[in-house]
Amino acid sequence: MESAGSHDAEPSTCPLAGLAAADGTLPLASFHRNEEPLVKIVPATRWRDWMNDTTERFANRCLPLLMANQAGWMLLNPAPFEATWDGGDSKGSLTIAYPDETPEERQVAVSHFGFGIVTFVFQDMLSTPPGYNLFARGPTNSPKDGICALDGLVETDWSAAPFTMNWKLTRPGTVAFAEDEPFCQIIPQRRGELESFRPQFRRLRAGTPLSRRVAAWTTARLMVQLGKQSTKSSGNEKWRRFWFEDYFKGHSPTGETSDEHQTTLRLASFERDPDA
Repeated sequence: MESAGSHDAEPSTCPLAGLAAADGTLPLASFHRNEEPLVKIVPATRWRDWMNDTTERFANRCLPLLMANQAGWMLLNPAPFEATWDGGDSKGSLTIAYPDETPEERQVAVSHFGFGIVTFVFQDMLSTPPGYNLFARGPTNSPKDGICALDGLVETDWSAAPFTMNWKLTRPGTVAFAEDEPFCQIIPQRRGELESFRPQFRRLRAGTPLSRRVAAWTTARLMVQLGKQSTKSSGNEKWRRFWFEDYFKGHSPTGETSDEHQTTLRLASFERDPDA
């Protein structure tokens, strides 16, 4: 991840300063120089092909996976290309090949650092409200054979330079990116919030509400495992299709319900500024 600019973080350097809405919603902007944005940005999707392809779509029964899939916005690749690495360290050891008819401005992937790193360079400026960074990473829960996304954390509330998104090939060979394939997932993050936590190890003591919930969960889990074993001999459909629904419904094993439980995220789409 590469970014540059002045380190003056006064609120006046933030283009979104003072734009928080009365209802508490915060601005997130992508500034583009041309008539249309070069890179499409869309709310991250709930689904992943590999999850849908699991037996009976079993992976989609894991709510934490589904929630992480949707946590942020996706930047979409403007044009298809292939990246080929010969294993060397120089920039020339990695070649990027676009179809001949691809306009130059849509050829955003380059070899910039060497070492088999594909760099997405785009001139659109992403800006966050004062005090917010942008965590830029690869699409969540989206493994891609032969290449790995490199995460970055950028102070996008004051920086005057576009950042790059980088992927590193894990072995010599060729990797393809399709048109509109997500190449980056952006997640606003309040600066300093992680550092405000004070982590602790605490003993789980018997008789506490938490220990009772853990014991109830352990017992339920054992029953499921026993049910699965009986399924092998009896073909009991009830156990074969069973999975823990308590977490999906926001219920603890002892019956308590979370008042703030979420089963989906509904992020706003990027819209054209009517005053632009």
